[in-house]
Amino acid sequence: MVTSYRFDVPRLVVAAPSSGSGKTTVATGLMAAFAERGLAVSPHKAGPDYIDPGYHALATGRPGRNLDAFMCGPELVAPLFAHGAAGCDLAVVEGVMGLYDGAAGRGELASTAQVAKLLRAPVVLVVDASSQSRSVAALVHGFASFDPQVRLGGVILNKVGSDRHEVMLREALEEAGMPVLGVLRRAPQVATPSRHLGLVPVAERQADALAAVAALAEQVRAGCDLDALMALARTAPPLSCEPWSPAAAHTGSGAAAPHGRPVVAVAGGPAFTFSYAEHTELLTAAGAEVVTFDPLRDEALPEGTGGLVIGGGFPEVYAPELSANGALREAVSAFAAAGGPVAAECAGLLYLARSLDGKPMCGVLDADARMSERLTLGYREAVAVSDSSLAAAGTRLRGHEFHRTVIEPGAGAAPAWGFTHPERRVEGFVQDGVHASYLHTHWAAEPSVARRFAEAAAARTAAVREAAAARR
Repeated sequence: MVTSYRFDVPRLVVAAPSSGSGKTTVATGLMAAFAERGLAVSPHKAGPDYIDPGYHALATGRPGRNLDAFMCGPELVAPLFAHGAAGCDLAVVEGVMGLYDGAAGRGELASTAQVAKLLRAPVVLVVDASSQSRSVAALVHGFASFDPQVRLGGVILNKVGSDRHEVMLREALEEAGMPVLGVLRRAPQVATPSRHLGLVPVAERQADALAAVAALAEQVRAGCDLDALMALARTAPPLSCEPWSPAAAHTGSGAAAPHGRPVVAVAGGPAFTFSYAEHTELLTAAGAEVVTFDPLRDEALPEGTGGLVIGGGFPEVYAPELSANGALREAVSAFAAAGGPVAAECAGLLYLARSLDGKPMCGVLDADARMSERLTLGYREAVAVSDSSLAAAGTRLRGHEFHRTVIEPGAGAAPAWGFTHPERRVEGFVQDGVHASYLHTHWAAEPSVARRFAEAAAARTAAVREAAAARR
């Protein structure tokens, strides 16, 4: 019997003509302003970005979740959205780049426009109006008419200079028949600091970030018509999709945690802030107990650690502090040397290296890392080259690279991934239980990797217990 699911939650997609127009300002401010009204607001981000969802979570008190049609496939966008937005009064989706910008050479794939269409959600266009007046109408008309399936419901004008400037902009958009749902003046006092990979993550500036989010909420409350925006969100029709479920993602894969419930330690704290909420959910559904630790402060791995996940972040900013925590570096090295399963992405790769910018790291990998002037950025199609605790050889995944560091050599004797698009090369390291790579992946696209890792952690835990029993 086929069950028909109808998921109905008011929703908005916040988009812009280009990066730098103020999407994050408006989206985060809207989330916080609506949350302050007592609404349960579900925060989402189109694309692979890890940093903006941290601010979204701060604004709403709920996990910020990514909707990436390249990494997860278009078919998972609506189910993942429904999973995150279940039980909420409103969902706000922050777009990526310009409204119609997506994966290079792939048409609309992974664009904000595609996400909006998959969610059947109205779009609010945030326009940087600082250097234009009547031309804003032509700009907005072009974005509204480019794809008839994208429903542009209104405009929020950002960086408006004066009352007179606002009048000219409103008159132009009235002629074009486009509602103005908000006007924001220039407000440098709520600017969020950036560095080489974007905004500074929330975990590195918690108090300042709270103040910034509160200021954004005040700015949006003062400049935007929240009632009109909520009314627009309510025009989104129901979605016919079954919400994604981490437990259901493992259905048909056999009994969970055949060796018992292992502890999987996940690196966190200011140096390791990049993670997708679904990874922890998948590990938990596969039978693992997920425990977070901070490599800047904790001198030992969590008790009973059977598996170690070290995701992305900014170890290059904290290299001296990470290096100074010799006790934990030795614990990580010993865990890896004993065959413990380790999954390391980007920042985790650097932490496992012999050194980072000359500072000693864990020395698990016979490689050295350093900062670079070159930004490596883009989607990748990859296939697992070597069997590992994370993926069986031949497993295909789509991922994302985003870093200003290099590691030498770039691949070990047993590489982690072979990239098939947009370039062909091997990358990363597989040795013993370690899988380390620059590639960021979204495990919801291939839940078997979370299950495989949880099973490796459970097997490792069982082996340690058996060895301890034999010594007694």
